Order: sequence, then C-alpha cells, then structure tokens
Amino acid sequence: MITEAEKTRLQVGYKQAVRALGEDRVLKVFLADDCERKISAPIEELASQKDVQVFYIPTMKELGAMCGIEVGASCAVVLRG
Repeated sequence: MITEAEKTRLQVGYKQAVRALGEDRVLKVFLADDCERKISAPIEELASQKDVQVFYIPTMKELGAMCGIEVGASCAVVLRG
C-alpha cells in the first residue's frame, strides 16, 4: 500500500502526523485498526477536515513493517511532493 516513492515522503507517528495534517502537507494517512481510540479519533477528525483519505491497516505491527521499521506504528502520513 505504501509505494517505494512514497516511503521517501513518509512520516511515522502520532505527533508527526498531527503536525503535518495541521500544516496541510499530507497526501495520505495510514492508521492501524488496533491503535487506541485516543490516537485514531483526532487523526480521523483532522484528515476529514483536510479532505485527506485514510487507509486502515489491520495491526500496528503490520503498519510498522510497511513503514520499514521494526516496531509497531499507530499512524503514518505521506507528505505532498
């Protein structure tokens, strides 16, 4: 789901995602289905406000692997080019 080209513009983690969404720099959002609601709710709300599509990944472990890291990730964003 995350292309090699997108990996160069990828930011992983809640704080980075919120900051980038707030600055209108996000092309796509990836959110783990098993992350805590206190993390997913604000990300979903910001993405909705900014009209950015959210892609859901079943687990944090899977999302982390997709991002090329060895730990789980609650969310990640692809920045605009």
